[in-house]
Amino acid sequence: METIYGLLTGSRAEREEALARAGEILRAGGLVAFPTETVYGLGGNALSAAAAEKIYAAKGRPSDNPLIVHIARFEEMEPLVREIPESAGKLAEAFWPGPLTMILPKSEAVPRETSGGLDTVAIRLPLDPNARALILAAGLPVAAPSANTSGRPSPTEARHVKEDLGGKIDMILDGGAVAVGLESTIVDLTGSVPALLRPGAITPEMLEGVLGKIEFDPVLTKPLTPDMHPKAPGMKYRHYAPRAEMYLVDGTQAAVIQKINACAAAAKTGGKKVGILASAENADAYCADAVLCLGERAKPAEIAHNLFAALREMDARAVDVIYAEAFPESGVGLAVRNRMNKAAGHHYLYAEEEK
Repeated sequence: METIYGLLTGSRAEREEALARAGEILRAGGLVAFPTETVYGLGGNALSAAAAEKIYAAKGRPSDNPLIVHIARFEEMEPLVREIPESAGKLAEAFWPGPLTMILPKSEAVPRETSGGLDTVAIRLPLDPNARALILAAGLPVAAPSANTSGRPSPTEARHVKEDLGGKIDMILDGGAVAVGLESTIVDLTGSVPALLRPGAITPEMLEGVLGKIEFDPVLTKPLTPDMHPKAPGMKYRHYAPRAEMYLVDGTQAAVIQKINACAAAAKTGGKKVGILASAENADAYCADAVLCLGERAKPAEIAHNLFAALREMDARAVDVIYAEAFPESGVGLAVRNRMNKAAGHHYLYAEEEK
C-alpha cells in the first residue's frame, strides 16, 4: 500500500486540501494518522466494524483492546452513548476540548469491534484544532488509538508514525510535534464512583476538583492478569516499550546515580550497549553509551513531553539495556511513572545508599 502524506503546517490551501482528502479516506473506510495534543492517532470510522478491524490489523493490536472514539463537538457524544450522566457534563465543561477520555455505556450505534467487545465506549473531544478539523471534514466520529505498532512507544511526531506504519495505512497528516506527549487521562463513569483507569495531563487532583472523590483502578500499579478484560486502552498488554530491556531505578538521588552507574558498568563489562534516561539535574553524573535528558525533576510536563521520543531514540541507537531514573508521582508525574513502569515491564531496582 502507498501511504499518502499531507502537510498541516504549510499554507492554508495545503492544509485544507490535506484535510479534505483525509476526510474522503475516512468516509471510504480507510485509515488516516493524524496529530492530537496528546500523541498521533490512527483514525478510522468509529461506526464501522470493518474500519476498526483495519486499525487492529495495521497496528498488530489485540481486538479486545478498546479504541477511543474522537468527536469534534460535545453534542456528537449523544448518539454514541445510552446516557450522559451529570458527571460527564461537569468534566466536559471543565476539560473539553482536551486530553480527557470518558468511558460511558455505549449505544447500539457503536460496533463491538470499536469497543473491544465491551458494552462501554471511550470518548474524547481533542484540543488540537487539526484533529477536530479532520473529524468535521470526515463528518463522522473517528476511532483512534495511538498511531504506532502495538506495544511500541507512542508517536509524538509524524516521522514516528512513518517508522511504524508507513506502507500499512492510507494517509499520514503531519502537524508537527505534539504538545503533551502522553496519551489522554481515562476516567470510567459507569460505576457509582468515577474511577481513574489511565493517568494523563488531567491529573487526579484536577478530576477531584470537579467530581469530588474518585477511585484508582488497581491496574495503575500492577499489570492485569491474562483472564482480565481491559476496560480502557493500555491496561492489559505491554505498552510504550523500547526494544531494549528497561529498568526503573528508585531511591534517593545520590543512591540512584550510584546504582545506575554500577549497573551500567556491569552491563558494559558483559558486552551490552547501555542507555540511561536521566533528569537534567543528574545527566552529567552518568557514564553510558547513550545518556538522554528527559527534563527537570520539578517539571513533570516537560518529562512527559520528551519521554516517548527518548524511548524511540534509544531504539535508534540500538542499546541493549536502559536504566531510567524514577520520577516523583505528584501531578502529571503519576502519568509519567505509569508509562515508564509499563515500558519497563514493571521491572524496578531500588537503590540504597552505601553506609
